[in-house]
Amino acid sequence: MIYSQLKIIKLTQKPKPHNFYLSGMQNISFIQAQTGLAQKSIQNTLQLISEDCTIPFMARYRKERTGNLDEVQLEQIIKAKTNFEALEKRKESILKSLKEQEVLTEDLAKSIQNTQELTVLEDLYLPFKKKRKTKADSAREQGLEPLAKIIMAQNAVELNSVAKRYISKSINSMEEALEGARHIIAEWIAERIDIRNYIRFQLERFAVLKTKVVKTKKREEKAQKFQDYFKWEESLSKIPSHRFLAIQRAENEGFIKVKILLDEERILEKIAQKIIKNNSETSEEIQLAIKDSYKRLLLPSLSKEALQNAKEKADDAAISVFAKNLKQLLLGSPLGEKRVLAIDPGFRTGCKIVCLNEKGELLHNETIYPHAPKNDQKGAIKKISTLTEAYKIDAIAIGNGTASRETEKLIRRIRFKNDLQVFVVSEAGASIYSASSIAREEFPNYDATVRGSVSIGRRLQDPLAELVKIDAKSIGVGQYQHDVDQTKLKNELDRVVESCVNAVGVNINTASKSLLSYVSGIGEKLAENILDYRKKNGAFKNRNEIKKVTRLGGKAFQQSAGFLRIKNAENPLDDSAVHPEQYLVVEKIARDEKKTISELIGNKILLQKIDLQKYCTSIIGFPTLKDIITELEKPGLDIREETKVFTFNQNIRTIEDLHEGQLLPGIVNNITNFGCFVDIGIKESGLIHVSNLADEFVSDVNAHIHLQQQIIVEVLSVDIPRKRIQLKLYKK
Repeated sequence: MIYSQLKIIKLTQKPKPHNFYLSGMQNISFIQAQTGLAQKSIQNTLQLISEDCTIPFMARYRKERTGNLDEVQLEQIIKAKTNFEALEKRKESILKSLKEQEVLTEDLAKSIQNTQELTVLEDLYLPFKKKRKTKADSAREQGLEPLAKIIMAQNAVELNSVAKRYISKSINSMEEALEGARHIIAEWIAERIDIRNYIRFQLERFAVLKTKVVKTKKREEKAQKFQDYFKWEESLSKIPSHRFLAIQRAENEGFIKVKILLDEERILEKIAQKIIKNNSETSEEIQLAIKDSYKRLLLPSLSKEALQNAKEKADDAAISVFAKNLKQLLLGSPLGEKRVLAIDPGFRTGCKIVCLNEKGELLHNETIYPHAPKNDQKGAIKKISTLTEAYKIDAIAIGNGTASRETEKLIRRIRFKNDLQVFVVSEAGASIYSASSIAREEFPNYDATVRGSVSIGRRLQDPLAELVKIDAKSIGVGQYQHDVDQTKLKNELDRVVESCVNAVGVNINTASKSLLSYVSGIGEKLAENILDYRKKNGAFKNRNEIKKVTRLGGKAFQQSAGFLRIKNAENPLDDSAVHPEQYLVVEKIARDEKKTISELIGNKILLQKIDLQKYCTSIIGFPTLKDIITELEKPGLDIREETKVFTFNQNIRTIEDLHEGQLLPGIVNNITNFGCFVDIGIKESGLIHVSNLADEFVSDVNAHIHLQQQIIVEVLSVDIPRKRIQLKLYKK
């Protein structure tokens, strides 16, 4: 293609945009290749997506159409669909550019249209891509391309004599002419797809990432946290995501320089085998061009590509860990509709106290000063005792920040008239919420300290309902979340929140705008309209009434109704995950069994005897009917575990109290690919490395432990100067 005259296609019509659904089976094949899912499932899912169906809705209420795909598989289809559309859009852009340059041949157009990989597509476009003026461009302007072609033909005799013919006003010598020709040859070599792919393979298999400290910044205080990477070498293919991201951050902050190493001698020899045909006069020039091409063009470009690929993989791994952690945190155990006294502990500024009713509404707030410098423990104990009785408190929530242990110890000294449960609650992100517009909207007449205390109390009542108000990145359950692709991270975390909210279901009469906005088919504006309707008309009495909400049309009702719950509704199915479009089949089952719907609900023995095949139709099949029966057995069952009371070792207050061999209770507060961090009741969290999680090899930390899990750990080592604690999961 490079050396021959190009046959130009005269395109008289403008290229038509590639519509995803009009591009035949190509899109289906592309998605199938990426996901491995059945063709029919993909086709039906794409059709549902075109009808504005959400992932939670499809996974729960369209199992017959999707082939019983779960949310993860549906997400895979959507991602593959996005990738296909991006590829098609890029093809259109490239074809348009090539047409404008008048270099679009039939073969090239066919190759572009048939490719299914973005990398291959970019390689095809590379020779024609508009770029900054290169050394090869300058050589061409000097008329040296014919000389480059003569050298590449590899049959020239007396090459020096041939090169002398190209001496001109701009070329002073034979050596300059040969050098210019080599620049052109180097560019040709760098554009060869087979050579690029060979080096990509070498990078994928054998590349070594090497770091070197920037000496001028070595002694900076901030640099010390990266000292492990001042001199580091590791296989690029084997480097864990957390280490790659740490190295990248160190490089971005200017403390180290990163280089990619390959076996240069072997690669140059392999390229030569692909290009040099004989041992003629031209072979030495080509050998020089090969080396120049590799060092100046191929290695820098493809190393950058390899690092970008490694970054993408590291991002995906980190985002996956964050998403798993977030899901576990959101689905944390709720105390439920109980009255809570919440405390945001502090020393000098005191402990902020709020009393909340069963719905999380603020009843009372004030500040006590039990700790230094005021040390008014007697007054604090009296005040807490009075408040718990006055507001009929069921449980106490204590934030786990500054003065948490001291406050917990104080609370446990109090002899309450009623048996109150005491919980230590994570404060992560509470300060973000307290200063947010959502918090100001909820509590316009209170300051941030009161809002923060309310958030702590509500987290105990219902972690999901409260945590959805906070930007997920602020909750602190990930690794290097600020270094990964922020758009990708946001999309994944939003998907996790949406999945959790819809898996649990939402009480439409008590839910906040933040919680409602994540319900399938609702969004922020409709959530606001639901709250306006509730304010004007009182609580919703049945699901049909939801249709009266301004701008909540048929599609929004279809997508959301099954996930919205109405307690004590006229129809008991309104407080279940049974969708209104399925009510008729439930009514038919009840009639056939000569029972009312209320008598049918919870009658497990009767429900398990029902022959579901009798009720299968073209719309409602066995998977959906099975879901209906499961829901009727325990309608509105919360999938989350019950809250358990937990107490830290009261003798451990600081890192100085730790010693090797101690067994301590702890709560998992973060999970990474290299292990998990555990709160043992002091300022510093301890690390259980993957090697100390189990006796066998651990490939997935989440398979062995989950966020907020209450565990027993053994102290392996304590590094007081560096404030590092190594732990081991203790198993009886």
